[in-house]
Order: sequence, then C-alpha cells, then structure tokens
Amino acid sequence: MKKEIVEDLAEPGGKLRLFVESALSEGVRFLLSPPHFHYLLRVMRAGIGDRVSVLNGTDGEWRARIASITKRDCELVCETRVAPQAGVPDLWLVFAPIKRTPADYVTQKATELGVSALYPVITHRTIARRVNTERMRANAIEAAEQSGRLTVPAIHEPVDLMKCLATWPPERRLVFCDEGGDVPPMAEALSRDTLPSTSWAILIGPEGGFDDEERAAIRSHPFALAVGLGPRIMRADTAALAALSLWQSIKGDWPGV
Repeated sequence: MKKEIVEDLAEPGGKLRLFVESALSEGVRFLLSPPHFHYLLRVMRAGIGDRVSVLNGTDGEWRARIASITKRDCELVCETRVAPQAGVPDLWLVFAPIKRTPADYVTQKATELGVSALYPVITHRTIARRVNTERMRANAIEAAEQSGRLTVPAIHEPVDLMKCLATWPPERRLVFCDEGGDVPPMAEALSRDTLPSTSWAILIGPEGGFDDEERAAIRSHPFALAVGLGPRIMRADTAALAALSLWQSIKGDWPGV
C-alpha cells in the first residue's frame, strides 16, 4: 500500500514535488538534501524504486526514481520529463518587511499567486528591519513545490526605499498602493493604463503606511502608477495579496478569472 500511495503522489499534478539544486535530464543521478531526505524517507516512508516529481526552476518537471538509500543519503535518477519549463509573469512584490509570521505568510502566498521576485524595502515607518532572506527562500520553495509552479521567485536582500527608487529600472512599471490621497481604484487604473510594459512591480507599505516624503518621492517617478485598494484599511499582508490578485486578473496569467 505504501508504494501505491507514493506512486500516486508522483503522478503529474500530484502532491509530492521536490525542488532540487541538481541539473535535470534523462539519466541524471543526484542526492537529496538533508531536509528532503528526512521528508521523503522518514515522513513519507518511501523506499527504493518509488518515484517522485522533481523540479529545479529551469529544466521542467521530471519523474525521478529512488535508486539507492544509505543511512545519510538518498540517490534519485531522472527518468521522464512530465512537464516542460514554464515561467510566471515578470511581476515583483516590493514590500516593507513585517513581523515574522505575516512575512512568512506573504512569501508563501505571493509565491502561489505567481510573483517572479520578492523585494523587501526599508521605509521610514518600517518596524521589522531585520529580514531573514534564507527563511524567505525556504518558504518560497515550499510554496512552489505545493502550488504546482515550476519556478521559485528570486529573493532580494532588503534595501532602503529611496535607494530602491533611485536605481529603479525605468521600463518596469510600479503599481503604488497609496492608502492616502485621491487615487483611482486599482482595477480601473490597470484597465486604463496603456503604456507598453511587460515588467511590473507592486509596492506595499509598512503597517503605519508611507509618510508624506515617501509618498511624494514615489509619485514623482514617471514609472509609478498610484492606485487604491478600496474603501477599507487593510493590513499590509492583506493589501499585498489583494493587489497581486487584482493585477493577475487584469494584466497577468489569470485570463477570465
């Protein structure tokens, strides 16, 4: 029965998917990382001959068979590619760090919602100024494994907001979720926006919002598009997910949603 369960989870669309660092192609052999070794052998009770799905962000998704097991290592061998490599829209989430649990949640859900990069920025009112990018990447990998996507978003080191704006690539449109001022609803603004761009970013402020100096600096840039997220005040993590969902339904890869 154990083997049948593992085999079923390895089917395309199954739940058992592992993100690995090895290059993937037919016949390639590689060792699992310690966390994957523990999960696959100790939690899932897999054994030699069982199969799982693996991905690395560049070579598509592959069916791999457990070829050998020792006390510390598990070797897999790639057999068949089950899905070609596919990307996500070129969309960054630029956000002021928030305390750990909401930050973990935002990383996981933003990955599921299809962002290509997570970009922490430090604002005047940012409270949580220490950012554990390794933890963010671990959360992003886990979310990618579980959500069916074939890439993991890039995780940037935190940077001061003003420095970020000063070096901003002009071809990347910045959707500024402005909680103050007279701004159009996000859906309306995106639908009316006609500037050609395939590179986008969504900017979300800290718990206390942006101060007047920051808001003026953001609005002064021609690449910025100030928008509103409705009549109610949202938590920073809620605002991020609401904005990502709106963008995906209008400009992204959710046609008709």
